[in-house]
Amino acid sequence: MKSINILWGWIFAMVLLLGVSCEDLDELNINPNGVAPETADLNLLLPTVITSLGQNIVNLGFGDIAGVMQHTQKDGWTGGHNRYDWDDQGHNWSGWYGIARNNEEFYKKAVEGNFEFHQGAALVMRAYTFGMITDLWGAAPFEEALKAEESSEFFKPKYARQKDIYESILKDLEEANTLLSKPAGDYMNIDAKQDVLFNGDASKWRKLANSLALRYYMRLSEKEPDFAKNGIQKIASDPAKYPLILSASEDATVSYIGSSPSDSWPTTTEFENDPSGSYMRVKMAATFVEKLQEFQDPRLGVWANKVSIPLKIVDGNEVDRIVDGVREISQDIVDEFEESNKESNIKVNTDPEYVGLPTAVSAAQIYNLTPDIGQGTFNPHVSHLADMYKQSTGSMLLMRLMAASEVHLILAEAAMKEWISSSPESHYEAGIRESFKTWGVENQFDGYLEQAPYEGLESIITQKWIASWSAATEAWFDYRRTGIPDLKAGPNAKRQAVPLRFYYNFDNEISRNRENAETALGWLEPTQYVGSDPNNNSAWAKMWLLQGTGKPY
Repeated sequence: MKSINILWGWIFAMVLLLGVSCEDLDELNINPNGVAPETADLNLLLPTVITSLGQNIVNLGFGDIAGVMQHTQKDGWTGGHNRYDWDDQGHNWSGWYGIARNNEEFYKKAVEGNFEFHQGAALVMRAYTFGMITDLWGAAPFEEALKAEESSEFFKPKYARQKDIYESILKDLEEANTLLSKPAGDYMNIDAKQDVLFNGDASKWRKLANSLALRYYMRLSEKEPDFAKNGIQKIASDPAKYPLILSASEDATVSYIGSSPSDSWPTTTEFENDPSGSYMRVKMAATFVEKLQEFQDPRLGVWANKVSIPLKIVDGNEVDRIVDGVREISQDIVDEFEESNKESNIKVNTDPEYVGLPTAVSAAQIYNLTPDIGQGTFNPHVSHLADMYKQSTGSMLLMRLMAASEVHLILAEAAMKEWISSSPESHYEAGIRESFKTWGVENQFDGYLEQAPYEGLESIITQKWIASWSAATEAWFDYRRTGIPDLKAGPNAKRQAVPLRFYYNFDNEISRNRENAETALGWLEPTQYVGSDPNNNSAWAKMWLLQGTGKPY
């Protein structure tokens, strides 16, 4: 982890992003509002790319995708989070292409100056950014993207097939590994203060490049198993040539400054007077809480507060009172509440410590007999997020790009498949241990494996799901590939299945580039859950990566 100690670097990043976050693809090389990246100093562009990428990861992984993966649920403004109530007017990729544009300028400057460290870092960020775009949407502009200033023929770029994008980003990561393999003294023009990820350490960037390659090879393991196997074997069999992130101390993370809403943790209450603000709307999800309780997992106490006032069922009728900090209620009160919410199958939960919100219920704001039924309000009978998530910055409030826990669990899966010779149990244990280190509970690891033993793929992916807290997009991508964990859409969800992708945005991605977008829509495969979504443009249509795999449904 590297703290950001230069406020003006963040301000520069935010100004640059303002200029590109809402641009059409044929305008991504025009920045009328901010500092033009083509005239900016090379080193100043690096924190712009890193921080904007990191914020996007957090905003999804701690935002709506945390709802999809049932880490959290909301009891206010719940649509996209709890219910997957998405459509073709929702998510769009302008912000991601804005990152790609800034990174392209950074890369060009690096090539022009023959700065190999910067070239390697740019290739890593390009792979990460386009990897996220194709992971989220499927086919997307790639080879012809970001070339509008070269020729008008690129104003409406063709969509690249998803397979081609994955193969290209893996080539970028291979090249980055080579560029970043030299002794530190061989690199020029590094401003360590501007590298808010690794402080100018090429060896750490190299480990990130190879760890990302491992991620994407495993992403392809169901669709292209031989290709994935060969790639993973290449990396795992030669640690000298392909070093990896294997210790939590090397996790790819960036801190928030915390001086304004734009550079703070997204649920901070320090700049928000609304009592029904971002922090108060988000509660722990029952699915996640109950799995952590099953494992007696100490990370639960790091991420969540205990219920403020436990519920206890007592004898009698019409009993509803607070005694010694416990709300005592009689069974008739419980029965009345459950009967009035029987369509959502809501049950009163009397766990004395942690209670999560059920998935996509219609009455989330009144759950568990809360006395305040407003949206996004304090609920004394449900677990709120830990108090640290009210802060703007902190040692655990980080943009998490890649973690050692994920790398070990990928290796555990590869070993389970007998693609590599090491023990799946050893990597499984190491993955959990590194996650415990990340969250400050390593001293509670002893005995944990008795509660959560290694039992093959399900245990591996379940632990990746847990370890991806605040970075839940990676858990989503694993779920699509494996069907693990076995998540059920709630009664009020838009479809009775977890979504698989983002819709192409009609205004941003279809109407302005219709011919190419319609070609890409033709590459999608509908499932039984697409409902009334037209032209295959559905969150429940399968991208190339999932077609023919039988996963997750």
